[in-house]
Amino acid sequence: MKLVLNGRGGKVGHVLAPALEEAGHEFVELDDAEAMVDFTAPDAVEENVRAAIERGVPCVIGTTGFDYGRVDALARERAVACFHAPNFALGAVLMMQFAREAAAHLPRAEIIELHNEAKQDAPSGTARATAEALGGDPAIHSVRLPGLVAHQEVLFGGDGETLTIRHDSTNRVSFMPGVLLAVKAVASRPGLTVGLEPLLGLDPAAG
Repeated sequence: MKLVLNGRGGKVGHVLAPALEEAGHEFVELDDAEAMVDFTAPDAVEENVRAAIERGVPCVIGTTGFDYGRVDALARERAVACFHAPNFALGAVLMMQFAREAAAHLPRAEIIELHNEAKQDAPSGTARATAEALGGDPAIHSVRLPGLVAHQEVLFGGDGETLTIRHDSTNRVSFMPGVLLAVKAVASRPGLTVGLEPLLGLDPAAG
């Protein structure tokens, strides 16, 4: 597939570019693209997506912290597919799924998310998505330190017991299978799709 990759020189883009090429994709300019992949920054992503949608180019968005509603409205207006995931690591998706299931039995929970100090948004998109899935407005604690990549714990407390569900991305290569899956599927889902769950056959309402 002919792709535009925004953020190619960033922390994720540096790993993603060779992974996309190895999978047989070709990098081109936007006017020649079949899809756009964006891993940039919250203040840049919406303009990038708008430019792609106006050209009818489907988008896979890994950047977090933007206005999903505006992107969804524009994508539906132009009948162009967009896909966004708060986290493209398959293990992180499973962590959120397991946390949803646990919340049905242990409703008291708090979230700790840990990322590299360069990450601009806090709480992370993954933490916000997890909190929404759990319900009850759980507290979120954000940590930004050098040496971290992407990590999240969901801590549940009950009478005489605790449960911790944790996922760690120790290398950004963990995001690659999810991005490749989204690139393959994006054009078949008009409007904005959020989360890898439907592509993995998971029920986001489970639990």
